[in-house]
Amino acid sequence: MWVEPILALLFGYLLGSVPFGLVLTHLSGGGDLRQTGSGNIGATNVLRTGNKAMAALTLLLDMAKGYAAVYLALQVSGGLGVLAGLGAFLGHLYPVWLRFKGGKGVATLLGIVSALAPTAGLIFAVTWLGSLALWRYSSVGGMLAALSVPIAVFALGEYAMMPMFIGLALLVLWKHRSNIERLIAGEEPKVGSTKRA
Repeated sequence: MWVEPILALLFGYLLGSVPFGLVLTHLSGGGDLRQTGSGNIGATNVLRTGNKAMAALTLLLDMAKGYAAVYLALQVSGGLGVLAGLGAFLGHLYPVWLRFKGGKGVATLLGIVSALAPTAGLIFAVTWLGSLALWRYSSVGGMLAALSVPIAVFALGEYAMMPMFIGLALLVLWKHRSNIERLIAGEEPKVGSTKRA
């Protein structure tokens, strides 16, 4: 009874914990990403290495691992997609290979949402890109996009997924707590800056 849910959660975690930003930066000769900018393993920090192609690929792969975890689990059972998505998100944020110091989860969350509730995923993407275009703060775009998900699934009547998406949105905010402090202090860098984010 509990074997499939546990395996789905574990599978999602292992897939989500693959640190694509760290791997791609190393393979492209950019050194250890954790020693660059903020030390974060996500696409925004990869961009700070000056390699736009690797930053874009990191973004796509971080999205893809969230989507793939959910999609593959859904092929086994409709009830396993949420667990695999949760596992992928936690794997990205807290990868065991990096002593549980991972990314902030925005791109991976987009992949998860897109697989579970495509319309909510579209709302996420529009919110994220719109916020980036308007304010040019990666952190603001990511946080607003994450907060849009529970609102979107509620509006779409997908009430069963609301608790998980509320929890994931709160985790995104928690991972951005240093960004929030810098925003309040007026010290948060905009996209394209070489400062911390």
